[in-house]
Amino acid sequence: MTAIRTMIVEDDLRIADIQNRFLDKLPGFEAVGMAYNLEDCEEMVEVLNPDLILLDVYFPDGNGLDFLKSLRLTNRHIEVILITAAKDVESLKAAMQGGVFDYVVKPLEFNRLRDSLNRFESYFNRLKTLHTLEQSDIDDLLPRTLETNTRSRVDIQLPKGIDALTLAKIRELFSSTRESLGAELVGHNIGASRTTARRYLEYLVSTDELQVDVSYGGVGRPERHYCRT
Repeated sequence: MTAIRTMIVEDDLRIADIQNRFLDKLPGFEAVGMAYNLEDCEEMVEVLNPDLILLDVYFPDGNGLDFLKSLRLTNRHIEVILITAAKDVESLKAAMQGGVFDYVVKPLEFNRLRDSLNRFESYFNRLKTLHTLEQSDIDDLLPRTLETNTRSRVDIQLPKGIDALTLAKIRELFSSTRESLGAELVGHNIGASRTTARRYLEYLVSTDELQVDVSYGGVGRPERHYCRT
């Protein structure tokens, strides 16, 4: 298979270099260009016509989401993975409307980016070999739809005492941090008691979404802290 020609668009030279080294570890990808501002990015896209762009949002000379919108107007078949510090809902909505393949939040983790690129490689190569589509092919090519449907089915069957809205708040809390959190702090963040938070946290441990560490306080009482698996 031909390597996926990838452009890195990132104004922070250090982060751009990290992404470039990430790509070097993945044989299915080839970094064909690096742009540190949107003006250079637009010129390089015209010349290089990459398969994939790793795109930031915030640049001194503009917004990556505006570039994404203009890119879609050109009808170029270039896929985009956003890698950004933008955590606001409006940025996510604009990215989804712009048809990004994935939305990766900084600080960048190699495992998260590797998983995203591996999924993209599978999608990219699969799409090139297909001429007609069955529903199973579509489900494989649109993993976000399948994941959403699966999550919905799970939430419908929640056990007694577990509310979907409260569960979503806790999932959102842990999606924004890699730190271990205790039940009291989680309860404070979602506006619930320590006991209620502990019930939801233990449920998420049972579904393998969280893992638990036990530590001992100054008086020897064990304290349970939770973090993403």
